[in-house]
Formats: sequence, structure tokens, C-alpha cells
Amino acid sequence: MEDHHRETDWKHDGVRVIRGDQLDSNTAQTPGMFRQAAINQARVGAQKIWAGTVSIQPDAKTGVHHHGALESVIYVVSGKARMRWGERLEFVAEAGPGDFIYVPPFVPHQEINADPGEPLQCVLMRSDNEAVVVNIDDVDPVEAPETVYWEDGFHERG
Repeated sequence: MEDHHRETDWKHDGVRVIRGDQLDSNTAQTPGMFRQAAINQARVGAQKIWAGTVSIQPDAKTGVHHHGALESVIYVVSGKARMRWGERLEFVAEAGPGDFIYVPPFVPHQEINADPGEPLQCVLMRSDNEAVVVNIDDVDPVEAPETVYWEDGFHERG
């Protein structure tokens, strides 16, 4: 431990505080949703985690997608989240302020703001720094989702 301490500049390579007004919106965006990165490789040198925020407008929803091998956690700050998941989006759960949502690797899902009158505010965390989103076009859902896909050329179709 003593030798490592001598080699590391803890002042610059130690704990980092990212202020709420310093988040980076240079990340993938979806119509009706505004994402901002707080913790990633570019901002703090993170190697194994990504964290940020998302504000989802009333009734906005994503297309069906998964995040590859990544695990995701969503913490609901305010509003009402609805998640649909499964081969046909046949499962549904809702979450409110203070609730956590866990999305395992490769699970097809759709994120929805279930409140027609208020934005949904969440904190997002992913188990890797690389943004992996695979849109799924060939789902025959139990209830037809709105089709909204990323339009930035950054996300691949599955």
C-alpha cells in the first residue's frame, strides 16, 4: 500500500465530485428523453461504470431494446416509471420515487413515463463504460409499443 501511495497523485486521481450543473449532454438521446452523463471514461476516467440522469417527458417511451451484456440500474427520483419486458413485452411493472429498477443483461425492454402530466426524473447506472443499446425490430408485443428509435447512428439494430 505504501508504494502505491507514492506512485499515485491522489489529489488528481482520487475522489471526484461532479456537480449537478456540470453533467454532459453529449450522449445518446431519444425523442422525449434528455440524458446527461455524470460518470464515464471521458469525464472521470471510469473503466467499469457509467452513471447519469434522464428526464423523460410525459407519455414518452423508448422502442424495444436491450443493453447487451451490461447490467443497468434505474433510480426513480420523481414521477412514475413503467417498464415492459420479455420476448413480447408481456411483463410490466411500475416504479415511483425512491424505487430502484434492475435490468439484467440481454433482457428486451421498453422504458415508459407512465404519467401523462409530469416528467419522469431518474438516475441511471450501467455496469460498463461503453454505451450498448441494441434496438429490436422484430418483437410481436402483447401491447403495441410506440416506435421510437435512436436516430444518431450510434446504436445498432438487432
